[in-house]
Amino acid sequence: MNRNDLRRVDLNLLIVFETLMHERSVTRAAEKLFLGQPAISAALSRLRNLFDDPLFVRTGRSMEPSARAHEIFALLSPALDSISTAVSRAAEFDPATSSSVFRIGLSDDAEFALLPQLLKRIRAEAPGIVLVVRRVNYLLMPALLASGEISVGVSYTSDLPANAKRKVLRRSRPKLLRADTKPGSITLDDFCARPHALVSFAGDLSGFIDEALAEIDRKRHVVLAVPQFNGLGSLLAGTDIVATVPDYTADALTAAGGLRAEDLPIEVRSFELHMAWRGAQDNDPAERWLRSRIQMFFGDPDSL
Repeated sequence: MNRNDLRRVDLNLLIVFETLMHERSVTRAAEKLFLGQPAISAALSRLRNLFDDPLFVRTGRSMEPSARAHEIFALLSPALDSISTAVSRAAEFDPATSSSVFRIGLSDDAEFALLPQLLKRIRAEAPGIVLVVRRVNYLLMPALLASGEISVGVSYTSDLPANAKRKVLRRSRPKLLRADTKPGSITLDDFCARPHALVSFAGDLSGFIDEALAEIDRKRHVVLAVPQFNGLGSLLAGTDIVATVPDYTADALTAAGGLRAEDLPIEVRSFELHMAWRGAQDNDPAERWLRSRIQMFFGDPDSL
């Protein structure tokens, strides 16, 4: 096919194909693209004619891509990224007048402790824009970035899509939270004897604290696991339960009163908070503005 032949190719079909590769479902692709299922089915029929291949074969409730579909996707996805970048570079962005919708992913700690200040800044600079926040963690981030459901995410990350970019926003030290009025810092013996609460997206009852304790043949007793930081202060109030949280989360929780924070009685590693974004939107003026504000309000204060 030469460049003139591309005139008969509908770019919208390629977007449908990419979405089907991510979703493996006509129903979910229709929801993602805000189209009806008949429109997606019709587009799939045209795609099959265009590429002379079935592309997707139904297997149970899923649609599995053919070998040819995988080959097309490997070539098409970076090409669509390049097109998106070329178009976005031509666009201007004025935060004061923009009505853009930004879809971002935040881990619970980032949303609870860091989002409020970012939101105030955005409301002052860009009162017309809309923020849609999705909950992410290192497991959810790759798929949400790859599918385009978010353009940027803030969380600890490990594996990311091949075209994604990442930077470290801050390195955080954990802090111990307590609501009791007993004077002095908690000793290691007291730390191990106390009941503990932890925030766990997946409902786990152990984490990096337990790994550090195991290295010195100690352990703690977890009595509560909750999925989010919001409300942790009221749960600790009036009890001898302690909790270990990131330092920036401890700042937000102690600011409300009733809690105090202190260093842990055991040496533990610091951990990183990352910002990751889609490579296709690396040079998008609007996305660059948003990432600069995330860096400003989520990043290490010492780096500003």
